[in-house]
Amino acid sequence: MNAQRRSHVTLLALVSALALALCALLAPIRTRAQQKTDEAKPSATPAAAPAATPAATAPRPTGNDEEIIVNTDLINLTVTVTDQYGRYVSGLEKKAFSIFDGKEQQEITHFSDDDAPVSVGVIFDVSGSMSGDKIRRAREALSRFIDTSHDSDEYFLIAFNSRAQLVLDKTRDGKAVLDKLTYVETRSNTALYDATYLGVEKVQRGAHQKRALLVISDGQDNDSRYTFSEVRRLLKESDVVLYSIGILGGSDPGSSLGLEGQAILDELSSVSGGKAFFPNSAPEMDEIFEKIALELRHQYSIGYRPNNFTNDGKWHKIKVKVSPPRGLPKLFVRSREGYYAVTNPH
Repeated sequence: MNAQRRSHVTLLALVSALALALCALLAPIRTRAQQKTDEAKPSATPAAAPAATPAATAPRPTGNDEEIIVNTDLINLTVTVTDQYGRYVSGLEKKAFSIFDGKEQQEITHFSDDDAPVSVGVIFDVSGSMSGDKIRRAREALSRFIDTSHDSDEYFLIAFNSRAQLVLDKTRDGKAVLDKLTYVETRSNTALYDATYLGVEKVQRGAHQKRALLVISDGQDNDSRYTFSEVRRLLKESDVVLYSIGILGGSDPGSSLGLEGQAILDELSSVSGGKAFFPNSAPEMDEIFEKIALELRHQYSIGYRPNNFTNDGKWHKIKVKVSPPRGLPKLFVRSREGYYAVTNPH
């Protein structure tokens, strides 16, 4: 009996030992399975939830949809230098120029006298007042301008009578400009101011840094939505140089309409740093168109950042001076008169 009891105890001990050994073997497997189960469960406090990713990469708002503006205080000037005979003077160095913003001299940060291409807006009057010989002479003279211009110049053509119309947009084909004007019929009123306003807006979007308008008209506006003051203000705000060619008939120069037309073109041109011309003959007109093309190819591009620039919208008068090298006579400078201190997108 005692022998049977000892045998039973021994068997129980062996079974217990085997159970303990089996538990020891199964424990790592159960631990790994638990880890996999835990990984499969959603985290209660995610460190970086996927939903947060778009917020991190989305553009940051800048207040009430305001536009980000940089390099707003850079003032660019297109400067023409001539001698006492009206001949263009090129080859001057940066040190020959001085710029005054108000009465304060500025440091020139950009300077170039390269023969750079220009974005040119041709503003052509096709109203009734340009009928007959006027428009024929103007079209012929325009061909001289195109022949003398830079090969890479970019052209816009705006024709206007009672409304301004963009006839040709962004082309380097000067012949295409002339072709568009071959069979133009003159009629209706004269929306000169509307056409000039449209021209400034178009060339400001041109491919080249230098921008100019060539206005061919008798200057007698009588049908524009924009006013003279609005166009004048736009030119003062822009860096577009306007050249005017007044196509006046035989009786125009001495009449009140002719004098008024000349005064309008004179003012719009001078405020931009350009010039108005009033030829009295076909050969003189050809010479003037060629002269403007040469001027555009012999100008200086000068830039500066005003000291203590303040975005206050005020008008700042600019004065450009040139000191001629030794041996040269007095030189004359033409540029825009100033700028409004208003930030613009760059």
